[in-house]
Amino acid sequence: MTEELKDTIVQSLECPVCLTTFTDPKILSCSHTYCKVCLEKLLECHGDDQIIRCPVCRADTQVPNQDVSQLPASLALRNLTDDVKNQHQICTNCDSEDKPKAVVYCRDCGNYLCTTCHNMHSQWKNFVDHETIAMSEISSGKVSIRRYRKCRKHPKEDEECFCSNCKRFTCFRCVVMEHKDQGHQVIESAVYESHHTKTIDELKSKVEKKQSSFQNYIDLIDKEQKCVDDAMKHCTDDMNKAYDEAVRQLTEKREILLGEIKGTTERVEEALGEMKKSAKQRINQLTTIAEMVTNRGNAPVDMDTLAVYDTLCEDLQEALNQENPDYEQPNKTCGKAKRSIFERNVGKDELGLGKIVNEILKSIALPSKDSMNAMVNTPDGRMAVGCGIARGVNIFSFDGHLQQTVLKDVKISALGFLSDGRCVVIDSSNTLALYTPEFMKLDVMFETLNHDEGGVSDLTVDSDDLIYVSYRKPKKILVFSSAGGKAIKEIPCHGYVPGQITSYNDSLIIITGNTVRLIDKEGDVKHTLSKGSNTYPYAAVSQSNTILIAQVNHDEGLVSIDEYNDELKHVRNLVNEYKIEKPTRKWYYLQQYRSGEIAFCTPDNLYIIMIT
Repeated sequence: MTEELKDTIVQSLECPVCLTTFTDPKILSCSHTYCKVCLEKLLECHGDDQIIRCPVCRADTQVPNQDVSQLPASLALRNLTDDVKNQHQICTNCDSEDKPKAVVYCRDCGNYLCTTCHNMHSQWKNFVDHETIAMSEISSGKVSIRRYRKCRKHPKEDEECFCSNCKRFTCFRCVVMEHKDQGHQVIESAVYESHHTKTIDELKSKVEKKQSSFQNYIDLIDKEQKCVDDAMKHCTDDMNKAYDEAVRQLTEKREILLGEIKGTTERVEEALGEMKKSAKQRINQLTTIAEMVTNRGNAPVDMDTLAVYDTLCEDLQEALNQENPDYEQPNKTCGKAKRSIFERNVGKDELGLGKIVNEILKSIALPSKDSMNAMVNTPDGRMAVGCGIARGVNIFSFDGHLQQTVLKDVKISALGFLSDGRCVVIDSSNTLALYTPEFMKLDVMFETLNHDEGGVSDLTVDSDDLIYVSYRKPKKILVFSSAGGKAIKEIPCHGYVPGQITSYNDSLIIITGNTVRLIDKEGDVKHTLSKGSNTYPYAAVSQSNTILIAQVNHDEGLVSIDEYNDELKHVRNLVNEYKIEKPTRKWYYLQQYRSGEIAFCTPDNLYIIMIT
């Protein structure tokens, strides 16, 4: 095998990714071949994807179960690679055909040298300063050497030039004969490689900065996680201390109360014992005298016997003449004990372990006062607040930052989002319109009721992307498809006026005055919950698929929020009489962020509540 052919083969056995000889080569569907480890790294770059994009031709290859080892192996290439690796690099400086094994490589000469040539090379005056590398370092991979590829048209010529126009290496003869006349920009391969190396170094520096940025981000998360853990530990420690102290106080109080009730019952039991003892003595007296009298079968026969009989009869009569037992006395005696009951201090200076309170994160003033008409979750987990007089939709993050204002020219009356991100809007004239996720109006028309026909309206969107529009004036709900056109269904509201409307599973939550109704999609009322005459309820669906209801005392400016099940049965209180800035208009909305925070909106302010 000639040295030129061997170099060509060796160069062909290099992986285009790692630029080293193939190791366990795998074939992609486009027929390009790479090392197994290199393909695993490429797959890792795509995260959870099961697709590898070929770095050469950009073709996609499906990787079964993200396991690169299941890709077909290039057996012929693997065998050839092993054969080449097992061959020794021979000296390229010797003239004899039987060339010995090389021991070093000279970077300056570009030759592999045997022991003899190396000794001569190191003694030549012009070659003394040349840099040589031991073959053991090259074969171990510690040091790589730069080798020029041989030109295919001129096999004896190295590709020492690089054409920027053709994006390929070429030899000098090709440059003169083919590229120069075409006006191509040709530079030395070494210059290109230097620029390439500089670019790689710059990319490496940027990668290190990006990695540092993400590492700082991870460190921040770890720091915040530690703060969370510390907060939980402190809270747990404080709660355990409160619990232990409460148990101690409760134990002491219990002993006092037990002593009091024991003293009372012991005195009563003593009195009842005396009563019982006296009654038994009376029974014994009557029994004894009666037996002595009634056991005399014969009539008295002498004066002494007659005297005894008369005396016994007198004693018996005297015992019979005694008053009957006072049945009221035991009841009176036990009365104090029976009236001694334990009453818990619920709501009256209650001794307890304390409770975790609901923290009001923020009270955010809306951009325009007395303009809020609607509030709904966005598909990406934020909160959209629609404005009427001020126009537009303001979108807030979970921590209360105003991040975006859209539809600035639309007077919003009601608002909703479809599952694909499209926005549904009812404006002040009761026109229903559809917008793209980027809030560009779509050419979709809906045959809705105008304001004179329908009055005040509201809308909600269910899980099937059906749009439900409630109209107060005709007391009905129209159901529309997102394709537009006429309503596909009409739901009558018998005996109630539909105000705010919310989709909930296969039902609808309707707010009318101080009443919450859960109706099916035929209009039949399934469950009802009414509040006081001065309390106005506003409903939302929680992230755990329960029903949240805010009870607003508008006159006092107080808000309580409770959780209910799907039968409108109370589950727990979340917020108790929180004081808000009282607005002029009685119009509120309740929603819950996907991250768990509760959003309560008045015409003037957005309140964000953290439930812990």
